[in-house]
Amino acid sequence: MKITFLGTGTSQGVPVISCKCNVCTSEDPRDKRLRVSILVETKTETFTIDCGPDFRYQMLRANVQDLDAIVFTHEHKDHVAGLDDIRPFNYLMNKHIDIYAVPRVQAALHREFAYIFADSGYFGLPKVKLHNIDSEPFYIGHTQLIPIEVMHHLMPVLGYRIGDFTYITDAKTISESSIERIKGTKILVVNALQRREHLSHFTLAEAVEFAEKIGAEKTYFTHLSHHMGLHKDVSEELPDGLFVAYDGMEIII
Repeated sequence: MKITFLGTGTSQGVPVISCKCNVCTSEDPRDKRLRVSILVETKTETFTIDCGPDFRYQMLRANVQDLDAIVFTHEHKDHVAGLDDIRPFNYLMNKHIDIYAVPRVQAALHREFAYIFADSGYFGLPKVKLHNIDSEPFYIGHTQLIPIEVMHHLMPVLGYRIGDFTYITDAKTISESSIERIKGTKILVVNALQRREHLSHFTLAEAVEFAEKIGAEKTYFTHLSHHMGLHKDVSEELPDGLFVAYDGMEIII
């Protein structure tokens, strides 16, 4: 299985266009963070977890030629806004895209993209097939995903475990029952928004503490805001086995 970080950033803390800080002016490509998403490729399936506003460019940049499904963590715009851009995959592969989400997220998609679900017969609309998920494991083709509920302040958000790999974004608190589903993970990806305290996201210190509690062989931090600082500087602060993810980074599991 190959994991590609399509985006490791967030809409939060995005500077104004005239910003001249060291992150905005950095020549290190690892500091250019689009909205958070990953691409999962197995021998038989290709799918993303989330599709934010940068989805189209991310797929072009990663040269993705096939897409079977999108799995959603929650309904915030930085995770769902790119749904319309599945159209080329519908057209080129002549198939719908399977969408996996809890009913609450599906209701949000119906509100935000009403035209997709309208019975208009209009040519060229995105073609999707919705699949209800909950806390129970489910399959995309031959690949099993285990949902892991975390709390994004007061909003439940789903992370996912796929074999020895676990992906969690937009977490602030994680229950012991969810931690039980994570234990034994070899590769962990978890959000680390910024250094200072935040209402609904792990800080860097909280993410490090959580990573050490889980004890995965390797942990990668994602969903990094502009305020986190330079990739190089943050990386130098981290304990062994903990890494800052960057756009385009690939992991083979």
